[in-house]
Amino acid sequence: MPTSRRKTLLIFLFAALWLGAMLAAYWWFQVRYIRPFDARTQLFSGAELRLPAELSGPGAIRVVHFWDPACPCNVGNQQHLAELLATYVPKGVQFYAVQKAGSHGQLPATLRALQPLSALPGSADLPASPAVAIWDREGRLAYFGPYSEGALCTSANSFIEPILEALSAGRPVRADSTLAVGCFCDWAASAD
Repeated sequence: MPTSRRKTLLIFLFAALWLGAMLAAYWWFQVRYIRPFDARTQLFSGAELRLPAELSGPGAIRVVHFWDPACPCNVGNQQHLAELLATYVPKGVQFYAVQKAGSHGQLPATLRALQPLSALPGSADLPASPAVAIWDREGRLAYFGPYSEGALCTSANSFIEPILEALSAGRPVRADSTLAVGCFCDWAASAD
């Protein structure tokens, strides 16, 4: 009988340890991508933004992605940005990227189609990132602001597709200032 009890106790302990390990693994897998979301309201004003001289004037629709490699909010829109590239590059829309000055990092391979710009006139004082600026075929700033409102950006809640569709159809868009609540990181260098 003592051998039977010992066996039962060992089986019970093994099952309890296994269950504990499975619960810990499940918890880790579930929460590793969950971060606190600070509902931050941000005013985006593109009044000072200009395309570099070599890109300004009439031409294709131009989209500029502003990103900071250290900002966890960028991860939320990378898949959406890859979908935008896949949909609109074949339609002649040109995509560029401006990385926050002084930051280090690379875009994932799915976003290599973004042409890097070292700077954009007026971009040093942007309020936050990730952000996007869109110029129409005449070279006028049509939109400046976030990709969407909320913690994540997808094609379901994006501001970008309707703007690109309107511009592609020749309809004017004037939304160069936007007030939004979302996941943002400061862009301008902090005064320490």
